[in-house]
Amino acid sequence: MLGWFRALMPKEERFFELFARHAQVTLAGAEALRALLTGGDVLRCCNEVNTRENEADEITREVLTALRRSFITPLDRGDIQDLITSMDDAIDQMNKTVKVIRLYEVRSFAPTMQEMGELIVRAAKVTLEAVPLLRSIGKQASRLNVLTEDIIRIEGQCDELHDKGRRDLFLSETNAVAFMIGTGVYDHLEEVVDRFEDVANEISAIVIENV
Repeated sequence: MLGWFRALMPKEERFFELFARHAQVTLAGAEALRALLTGGDVLRCCNEVNTRENEADEITREVLTALRRSFITPLDRGDIQDLITSMDDAIDQMNKTVKVIRLYEVRSFAPTMQEMGELIVRAAKVTLEAVPLLRSIGKQASRLNVLTEDIIRIEGQCDELHDKGRRDLFLSETNAVAFMIGTGVYDHLEEVVDRFEDVANEISAIVIENV
């Protein structure tokens, strides 16, 4: 009886719009981070990432508020919360990365770091393509599986770059402090892509539960 009643009730569909807005803001943050790593103005790029992170936090709060106020949701409540939290963690990690860069006044970035920045943008673009498809999850399940696999492959590529970059730094850097700072930047960049992998895992779980 309850299932029949729930099926007749209108669902709050605004969540999909909020997911998409968050993904767009995250992509803008990723592009600012990439610009920083490839020679952009450090202060301007850091401020841009911080601004985008604040925007993303506001969208996350909107999602959680809507979740509390909605009687019927298009996806499981726990799935909605876990997905937006994992998405927010990705841009939070970008902000942590630029804070380290600003704190230690890092001004040059190895080609490997720049490649990791490109992978971060790619992961953000795939996420932006994926989250609106959750609105039609039955029809888009196959495409969603392809996209989440893409993010997982990107994460694997980033792991390889992370290891290579740290090894190159170990072999070339004679200043212990510079070595520690460099490895810290590599670790933060890897963490960003790890958080996108968390998003992919959340989307995969939603597909499995709803198809």
